[in-house]
Amino acid sequence: MTDVNELPERESMEFDVVIVGAGPAGLSAAIRLKQVNPELTVVVLEKGGEVGAHILSGAVVDPIGIDKLIPDWRDDPDHPFKTPVKADHFLVLGPAGSIRLPNFMMPPLMNNHGNFIVSLSNVTKWLAARAEELGVEVYPGFAADEVLTNDEGAVIGVATGDMGVERNGEPGPNYARGMALLGKYVLIGEGVRGSLAKRLISKYKLDEDREPQKYGIGLKELWQVKPEHHKPGLVQHSFGWPLDTKTGGGSFLYHLEDNQVAVGFVLHLNYKNPWLSPFEEFQRFKTHPSIAPVFEGGKRLGYGARAISEGGWQSVPKLTFPGGALIGCSAGFVNVARIKGSHNAVLSGMMAAEHAAEAIAAGRAQDTLDGYDEAWRTSEIGKDLKKVRNVKPLWSKLGTILGVTVGGLDMWLNTLFGMSPFGTMGHGKPDYAALEPAAKHKKIEYPKPDGVLTFDKLSSVFLSNTNHEEDQPIHLQLKDPELQKISELDVYGGPSNRYCPAGVYEWVETDGVPTFVINAQNCVHCKTCDIKDPNQNINWVPPQGGEGPVYTNM
Repeated sequence: MTDVNELPERESMEFDVVIVGAGPAGLSAAIRLKQVNPELTVVVLEKGGEVGAHILSGAVVDPIGIDKLIPDWRDDPDHPFKTPVKADHFLVLGPAGSIRLPNFMMPPLMNNHGNFIVSLSNVTKWLAARAEELGVEVYPGFAADEVLTNDEGAVIGVATGDMGVERNGEPGPNYARGMALLGKYVLIGEGVRGSLAKRLISKYKLDEDREPQKYGIGLKELWQVKPEHHKPGLVQHSFGWPLDTKTGGGSFLYHLEDNQVAVGFVLHLNYKNPWLSPFEEFQRFKTHPSIAPVFEGGKRLGYGARAISEGGWQSVPKLTFPGGALIGCSAGFVNVARIKGSHNAVLSGMMAAEHAAEAIAAGRAQDTLDGYDEAWRTSEIGKDLKKVRNVKPLWSKLGTILGVTVGGLDMWLNTLFGMSPFGTMGHGKPDYAALEPAAKHKKIEYPKPDGVLTFDKLSSVFLSNTNHEEDQPIHLQLKDPELQKISELDVYGGPSNRYCPAGVYEWVETDGVPTFVINAQNCVHCKTCDIKDPNQNINWVPPQGGEGPVYTNM
């Protein structure tokens, strides 16, 4: 093995602000920094090969953030907000039928009129172009995989991963040392369960005195449907079948432009049954008699999956550390009841940018931006999350039917009177600790895919365009192989094979001995394994820059 001390020294570049992640939060922060002070030097690193390649969301966007960031965006003929919401439907699904809930029963914050159905991937491409017009340097294909600190423990920048490292960990013939990007402040906008954010939260104890973060896995397909099945501007949310009443989750159909329909399924990752497969439940959902007719004669165009932060108000960590801050989904700003987070991502990026710009103008650098952490709870972000803070805990505690009912009442009370009889409820255990031994549950036999409406994992992964160079270190790090055998397999029945939506993990018999196989090239970067492994024995880190899915119109 090559000694780390023998590696060439990193080249470095200095900026006023370094931003990790070209999602809505990171790009909004970059744009806002340049709006406040055009002389600031700003760089955005993006691990995807192009901006938007790794972005996956429903998505119905509340324009409150974009309206503040780019007030005249409607005058831009290239803007991506093409489909305004025209109808809002809420369905409860049973095995053979559905009931539509009257819209007047829903709290006002659940109303989607005035919002837009979009491809969030296209939104980030548009934002990146706006940022570059202002002089922001955007570097796609560069995964930040190390936080750089000074002797006082303050963050001074990040380093991109080395390229051309071979499977055995040694530099290959095309080896290139990563770059160090140094800044007065570093903003972390990697999205949910980002690898750098996870390290920073641990190092600086940012989650101390907070509830554990909660997660869901969101699976999505993009379809081209027959014109007679297409209803532009229709937003349809549903819950119930195929999940039982003790397993949290929901589903959506969003009708975009050009006869396209986004169909998605969200499963809360605090589920108990290790035999459950989120991917298979998603496929079953599409066969429901209230859902299947939409896709008759249609064509599936895309597939992807992504973890979603669901802890909300009580799970948001401290946002600042010496030298930087967390923004967007790295901070956990998703409103789980509304199934929306991009508006808060934009607002948080703007807020952090304003505090960083103010600090730099005052001659400060690499200290703690306390004002940002203090401001968010009284901002639009805090007001948005506080009203729904008990929805997830009530759902988890009371089950789907009673939990959703009481959660809806709680949202009404928070909206009308600014209070809740429950105060602020806790979430309890982290999601990995919710999984129960396989012996406590009956195996689930899922139907075989028909290749028309329902599909297998590998054909789905093909549509995600994911790609990883095989001759590189596996980016899904198994900490203790023996623990994986005696616990993940022997106690929990090998749930990694089911919770992963991309066929990454398998238990294979080799001479009668079960072997844990990691097909890292299939990974769509959803981070579910990092969250749901019952022993926290799998650590997701970025592969070489640019690798992973290449989502189009997702």
